[in-house]
Amino acid sequence: MPSQFFSDSIFWIETEKVHPNPYQPRHEFDDSKLRDLADSIRMYGVLQPLVVTRHEKMKEDGGLSVEYELISGERRLRASRLAGLDQVPVIIRSNEQSDREKLELAIIENLQREDLNAVDRARAFQRLVDEFKFKHGEIGAKVGKSRVYVSNTLRILALPEEMLNALSEGKITEGHTRPLLMLVDRKEEQMTLFKEIIFKKVTVREAEMIARKIALDRVRRHNSSVDPETLAMEAKLKESLGTRVSIERKQVGGKITIEFFSDEDLQMIVGVMNAEGKIKNVLPSVSTEIHADSVPPSTESDPALSEQEPIDDRTKEEKEADENDESLYSLKNFSI
Repeated sequence: MPSQFFSDSIFWIETEKVHPNPYQPRHEFDDSKLRDLADSIRMYGVLQPLVVTRHEKMKEDGGLSVEYELISGERRLRASRLAGLDQVPVIIRSNEQSDREKLELAIIENLQREDLNAVDRARAFQRLVDEFKFKHGEIGAKVGKSRVYVSNTLRILALPEEMLNALSEGKITEGHTRPLLMLVDRKEEQMTLFKEIIFKKVTVREAEMIARKIALDRVRRHNSSVDPETLAMEAKLKESLGTRVSIERKQVGGKITIEFFSDEDLQMIVGVMNAEGKIKNVLPSVSTEIHADSVPPSTESDPALSEQEPIDDRTKEEKEADENDESLYSLKNFSI
């Protein structure tokens, strides 16, 4: 009965007595959003209680001290401290939970409020796998998602730390991870695409288009009909022009496709091509065509663009379908 009373009741306790949960799955806290929440708390108070467990500790003088361990609500706790609150409302859960149960509860509490970013969610799932030997289907059952959703979430962790940090900070969206993960074995191309997403605000659809082109290039390079001389010239052009270049030979002559992303990029490419001796020894007598992909302009010439949010231009239905697509990161999804 007392346990039921504690679980259903709201108590006011000192903020200084609430300590972080070592199993808290959330690690990223946006300072500006914390300040916004603190302003809201000053005006309206804490609208949703924190969830804690209660711990009694013996003091040196023989008395007891009471502390509380946070299960969920760290963002509200931090904002409350910023707002100068001395006390916060809490719901006290039984402290009999095992470490696994604390982690489960913290993950579920955060997921139900959609408080976790994609990276924190993936790392929380990974802890359940590594520390408590959960299977993907078991994790899915705990959080109300499919096994495939859990598996696809965990794949995000295969990205380099720099890309994971960008995802945590909202510089790229979860949708952008799909084309980036398709290039996991082509680190240079992966990093190039990542920088284009960041600095040129490439959308999810456009990033997938680029990944498909790279996949096609991979097939071409494994095709014996593409001669080594052509591949070598492509490589030299890519290095000289600083962009993707593909050469398509025909019975007579052929076609060169040079990608650019803005008028400034095009002017730079033309300037390089006009530079005396820069590339005149690279090309034989092959006619050229320059094609522009429909991607946003470079942010280097327009600082306002660098402040824009990354764009996930998939529909809601497409996002939901991707979450539960078993072959989400299969190369066949990127065939031309």
